[in-house]
Amino acid sequence: MAWNEPGGDKNDPWKNRGGKEQGPPDLDEVLKNLFSKFSKSGGGGGGSGKSYTGLGLGLLVAIIVVVWGLSGFYTIKEAERGVILRFGENTGQLAQPGLSWKMTFIDEIIPVNVQNISSLGSAGSMLTEDENMVRVEMEMQYRIADPYLWRFSVTDPQTSLSQALDSAIRYVVGHMKMDDILTDGRETARQRVRDELDNIVGAYNMGVSVIDMNFKDARPPQEVKAAFDDAIAAQEDEVRFIREAEAYAREIEPRARGQVNRMNEEAQAYKERSILEAQGEVARFEELLPQYQAAPIVTRQRIYLETMEEVFSSTSKIIVDTEGSGNMMYLPLDKIMDRTNSQTQAQRAQERNTLEGLRNSPAAEELLNRTQDNNVRSNNREGRN
Repeated sequence: MAWNEPGGDKNDPWKNRGGKEQGPPDLDEVLKNLFSKFSKSGGGGGGSGKSYTGLGLGLLVAIIVVVWGLSGFYTIKEAERGVILRFGENTGQLAQPGLSWKMTFIDEIIPVNVQNISSLGSAGSMLTEDENMVRVEMEMQYRIADPYLWRFSVTDPQTSLSQALDSAIRYVVGHMKMDDILTDGRETARQRVRDELDNIVGAYNMGVSVIDMNFKDARPPQEVKAAFDDAIAAQEDEVRFIREAEAYAREIEPRARGQVNRMNEEAQAYKERSILEAQGEVARFEELLPQYQAAPIVTRQRIYLETMEEVFSSTSKIIVDTEGSGNMMYLPLDKIMDRTNSQTQAQRAQERNTLEGLRNSPAAEELLNRTQDNNVRSNNREGRN
């Protein structure tokens, strides 16, 4: 029969035999009964019982103290720092890496990794300044700078940091145009998002240091993606054409400068030559003036003939107007000169051939022999005299 059933009062472990529900006994009574059993087991009288009771209490206290002391050892990893709380209040100190000891039930150590670089991303469709929708995806890298602020400055630091990143991205995208975000304004947007995030994190004292911000992707809605791809391709072609034009300008500019320098040198040379020729003409005129004053008719005729000679030497065709007849005579000097040259060359060849024939003929040989005999005879006569 169970002790709590009717008629089972005799089995009540709490000795509730009076019929009244007095509840469990006091803790002091339980301990007193326990120590009384220890004293009885010793087999001694009243004095020895008291000594054994004191010994048991000391042993129990010593065991409790040893367990309490051993439970206070803890280890902090190399990449971690420990936030020390004493009775739930920050002591302002950080537990360093290694084996340390704390007072159990008094101090609490919360390890926080301060060297690990974590990543946190955010993506979504956002409204731009020109009222267009664009999907932006960015990722940040951060590290915990202050362990105490990271754990106790906000309720949920991971969620708060994610919301701060999303808020910074939406703020920056909302103050930029869609074309800038999709094309050449990504670097500007990335830097502005990082600055805005630093301001938010600094205002909440979250104890986080932003290491880097990556602009992963930005694309228009799927319905107009083809048109924006064409626009981006056109902008890329524009940049390529500008680069090619700049390269061509860098290539052609030195050549043009060389041509300009050469033309300047040629112009300077022509200037100097013209000045020298003019000075020569002036000197020749000053030399010719006294002769003209002494004999004007002869000098005038000589100048005319020299001029005509100079003019005719540079032309091969001359037209002569005969006086009174109205006819004009054409003198092809080039053909006449060519004919004269050919005739002269033929005559020279004929003369050469004639001289060679005379030298090789028998009459020429006989004449040569006679001349040699006469010379020998004259020399003999002179030797006799």
